[in-house]
Amino acid sequence: MTDSITEQRLVGGPRPDLDLSQADWQSSTQGVGGVQIAFVEGYIAMRNRHSPEVPALIFTPAEWRAFVLDAREGEFDLT
Repeated sequence: MTDSITEQRLVGGPRPDLDLSQADWQSSTQGVGGVQIAFVEGYIAMRNRHSPEVPALIFTPAEWRAFVLDAREGEFDLT
């Protein structure tokens, strides 16, 4: 069942019907930034902790791994 507040968008494909209402959202251990993630039914959900009502992005494990590896290499560095 889909969370009534959070619409879900799967990066690169159709969205799964995940219930994010009971998700265990985790923030950075450094407490920096506003990104939270949750592991739900084999997917990774990502949202803005300052605006949790905004739709979460849903990643497959392969998409998440590619995102993390690219981020570590500075792919998304805008400075």
